[in-house]
Amino acid sequence: MKKLQFDTDIYGTIRKNIKKYRKEKGMTAAQLAELVDLSHDFIRQIESEKVANTFSVDTLYRISIALDVSLDKLIQKN
Repeated sequence: MKKLQFDTDIYGTIRKNIKKYRKEKGMTAAQLAELVDLSHDFIRQIESEKVANTFSVDTLYRISIALDVSLDKLIQKN
């Protein structure tokens, strides 16, 4: 049986990808927050490596729609 490998820092991977795709779209954290109906501070916390913040699948889904990026790209380790 194949041994599975898991990303031990999945939240860190997601944080980096959200920030990367947001910047590629030329969007500020405030603009993303407005699109997904979340506070600017919460989006900044999601993207921050200093804050051990978790977020729901719903939040991740809404961010992926706002950034026009598939969920698998947001969880993909680069």
